[in-house]
Amino acid sequence: MSDPSSEGEAEESETEETETETESEGTEDSEAEEAEADLGEYDGERNSAGERHGRGKAQLPNGDTYDGEYEHSLRNGQGTYRFKNGARYIGQYLQNKKHGHGVFFYPDGSKYEGSWVNDQKHGYGEYTYANGDTYAGEWFNNDRHGQGTYVYKDTGSKYVGGWVNGNQEGEAELIHLNHRYRGKFLNGNPVGQGKYVFDIGCEQQGEYIQSAEDKGEEEEEEEPSLPAVLKWKATEITELTLWTPSVKKTPPSEASPAAAEAAAAAGEAVEETEGAVEGEETMPANAVTDETADGRDDEPSHEVSSEVFRPEKHAEEEDEGSRGEEENKEAQEDQGTANLEDKEDESQEAE
Repeated sequence: MSDPSSEGEAEESETEETETETESEGTEDSEAEEAEADLGEYDGERNSAGERHGRGKAQLPNGDTYDGEYEHSLRNGQGTYRFKNGARYIGQYLQNKKHGHGVFFYPDGSKYEGSWVNDQKHGYGEYTYANGDTYAGEWFNNDRHGQGTYVYKDTGSKYVGGWVNGNQEGEAELIHLNHRYRGKFLNGNPVGQGKYVFDIGCEQQGEYIQSAEDKGEEEEEEEPSLPAVLKWKATEITELTLWTPSVKKTPPSEASPAAAEAAAAAGEAVEETEGAVEGEETMPANAVTDETADGRDDEPSHEVSSEVFRPEKHAEEEDEGSRGEEENKEAQEDQGTANLEDKEDESQEAE
């Protein structure tokens, strides 16, 4: 498995950031001119001593402007400072120094929003660089220092971890689109043991070491050597351990009697439903024959079929059969009565 070496993008980006921040520091320092006596034009409130005190606007000799709060001729409180080169600061001041929360817009399009202490970026802040990269984390004396997250706009990669005096240092994770590296960093480079975690489901453990050839050249040459070339040495490749929740299934023998009765009732309901469906589907043939016959007068046989299956015809035949049975029954009873009378007459004659 090849070494995904994309850490180089950090070095190029860091160089651009350093240049941008150096220019920005010069821009910020130009505010100090107003710290001297009352310079430039001022329009605003003053105290009894004639000092700039309260709300006011100032036009400085160098072309910068300030609109905000003053206290004893010093910028103090909330205000907006505009530089003649296009930069501006909107935030809090304390004795002419940026102090508290503020937003600084730089001429190159970059921006810092966060905490300031004594004119320095200090505390938590978010910096958007001119090339689109972003940093969100801790600052100390204008440097990225502590824990922070740096996002590279061009590649979408992200560094999450420690910083020392503006450099990537300490435990961190460098996240790319389809893999990530976890380990230690020093001066912006990974060092020592670490591991690559790939989205395909495996891990590659190893360490970053300095090339033996580079070491030999450094010993022979007395001149300042070039930055060390680090190489990744893989030691082990393992699969990721995926956790799957287990579902406990109840054996059929352990099913409760109530569940068994419910299952039996459901089976009977299904059978009744199937029987009802079958009964609905089995229709007498005469219904179809009658409808067909009513719609087709050109066939002579439809009249015969209609008569055979007419309900009135069946009713008449049943009535005639019933009357015949009753007549036979009455005749038998009359015959029995007559025979009984004859027997009684014969008995009387014999006496």
